[in-house]
Formats: sequence, C-alpha cells, structure tokens
Amino acid sequence: MRGGRRLFPLLLLALLPGLCHGRESAPGAVTCGSVLKLLNTRHSVRLHSHEVKYGSGSGQQSVTGVEASDDANSYWRIRGKSDSSCQRGTPVKCGQAIRLTHVNTGKNLHTHHFPSPLSNNQEVSAFGDDGEGDDLDVWIVQCSGTFWEREDAVRFKHVGTEVFLSITGEQYGHPIRGQREVHGMPAANHHNYWKAMEGVFIKPSLDPAKHDEL
Repeated sequence: MRGGRRLFPLLLLALLPGLCHGRESAPGAVTCGSVLKLLNTRHSVRLHSHEVKYGSGSGQQSVTGVEASDDANSYWRIRGKSDSSCQRGTPVKCGQAIRLTHVNTGKNLHTHHFPSPLSNNQEVSAFGDDGEGDDLDVWIVQCSGTFWEREDAVRFKHVGTEVFLSITGEQYGHPIRGQREVHGMPAANHHNYWKAMEGVFIKPSLDPAKHDEL
C-alpha cells in the first residue's frame, strides 16, 4: 500500500516552478492545485486509496481511511469541476464544486448507487484514468465562511447523489486489515467532517517563488 511513497518527492519538484496565479487574497485558504491529506475529525483517519479493488459492488478501486500520517497513498490533488473552473493558486470557495484526484493512481474520488461492503451505506470508490472520470466525481465543499480555510472542518457533499463523504468506524480485514470503510451518508453529522492536513499548498500570490509546505 506504500509502494508509491517514492513518487511524492517527484511530484513536489513538478509543482514548485508554478506555485501561484490566484488573484483573490486568502492566505489561510486551501487553493486549487494543492496536494494534501484529509483527516476525518471524528475517527482520526486520513482519506486513502490504493490499487486494491472492491470484491463486491462496483469492483472499482477502493477508498479507505488509514491511521498512519506518513502514507504516500493518502495524497489528493484539489481540482475544479472542470480544469478551467479552478485555476492553480485560487482559493477554494465554500459551495464550490471540486474533484479530488488521488495522486499516486490518477483516479478521482467517486460515489454511485452501490452499497458499501461493511456498513451498507453508499460505496465510495476511486474512478477514472489520469484524472479523467465522469460526472459522479464532483463534490461540493460545505463550509461556513467565504473560503475553505485550512483550519476548518468541512464537509464534502456529492453532487450526483447528495450523500456526504463519511466514516463510521467499520474496519476491513485482509488484505487491508485495520483500514476503515469510507462511504456516503444521506445526513450531515459528526461522521462527515474533514480537515486539511499535510501537503503542498499553492499560495494565492503573484510571487512564483513562494510556497507553503505543511
């Protein structure tokens, strides 16, 4: 599950030359093009994916929650509903439609009307190739201010099926023992809050030499 760890330093080098371009000033905001980990604040696990497919439901690439903070398969890139709708370095607004692309496999966070394997909620998978999937890859960032601030706990509501990205604690056995099921739930509750954690945040600055690493 950690075989992709060596790829992340290369990703950082690729990002550094063009770290800016946002015109709106929101220095504490999560920005388009940033690469980060997302922590479920209720269960203290990070959103994760890997080249392990579900054995039931859609059979697509599985999405789980992991406790480890240093797993390279927990990095996601923030993208817009379309590439033109989320320019690199632009702060993500509350209510904005985004895609979350898994860095090491190039698949998008996705959900659809399949039951999740453990809780029988709605299955969440990773889908597509090289960042291109379909309309079921789009999520709305729900937060209380103008922008998605790094310190805020936010929700992700799926545009197509109106469920919230959630974890309720169910754990898998072999071959991903101890990892938590990630699923979609119809109600907003304390199981579907997420916070931006480690990553490379592209600043909304006109100075291409500036970047911020957490």
